[in-house]
Amino acid sequence: MLFGATPLKKFPAPVRLIIAYGINSAQNAMMAYPLNEALFNSTTAPHAIFQIVQAPGFTTSDASSSTPPTSPATSRRRTTPRTRRRRTPGPGSARRDNLSDADRQSYIGLDEGMAAIASTLRSSGPVDAVLGFSQGGAVAALVAAALETPHRDVHAEQAAWVAALREANEGRGLRFAAVYSGFFAVDESLAWCFEPKIQTPTIQFIGSLDTVVDEGRSRALVDRCEEAAVVVHPGGHYVPISKEWAMALAGYVKHHAQDPEAAKM
Repeated sequence: MLFGATPLKKFPAPVRLIIAYGINSAQNAMMAYPLNEALFNSTTAPHAIFQIVQAPGFTTSDASSSTPPTSPATSRRRTTPRTRRRRTPGPGSARRDNLSDADRQSYIGLDEGMAAIASTLRSSGPVDAVLGFSQGGAVAALVAAALETPHRDVHAEQAAWVAALREANEGRGLRFAAVYSGFFAVDESLAWCFEPKIQTPTIQFIGSLDTVVDEGRSRALVDRCEEAAVVVHPGGHYVPISKEWAMALAGYVKHHAQDPEAAKM
């Protein structure tokens, strides 16, 4: 899916970005809107063209629209979730009931979810960046860490999906990651993603009234990123789509879209 007009020759090639969704269908429908508002309705980055690669497990018919869904009900009518827990599981996918404290530290279906993302990259081509909301935000951080070069040493349990992800992205690191309402993944087998800190530049949006993801968990992810820009909005667990917050993304994206050296390659 190509967004925007034909770029001028003096500008770099389009930045390819994959979106990692959460399990909230209303918010998933809004994920592409800040990109449209920030990149194509703004004078700060009129040339920044994106190619959006949809992660498996969710489709939306109006992702290219510059108009946000009018309500959660409207969003649900316009979207088609496809077994998100199975296809794109992430840190939030772990079942919370009937589990011991030890069991709650591992994430159900993570391997399959990452393999599905690798399959998407293999068929659609490598990407330069990742954007994620909620569980997708946590996954975005893991993807960024896994793709960094020089490659990190990997825990044996994740070796297969990490190898598949790196191969699918042709060994390339990401220029940046954008995270909305994300959080630190506490599974001890994922410690290699955060030690040393994630070097890929990130911009992380935190809702000061978020009651779904505790701010402490979002801050824990920030603390494990070497180069993190933090934007706090006065809202809850959602993707802020007003111009004020879209412009924060615009300036960040403009810089990294123009600077290929921002990638950790």
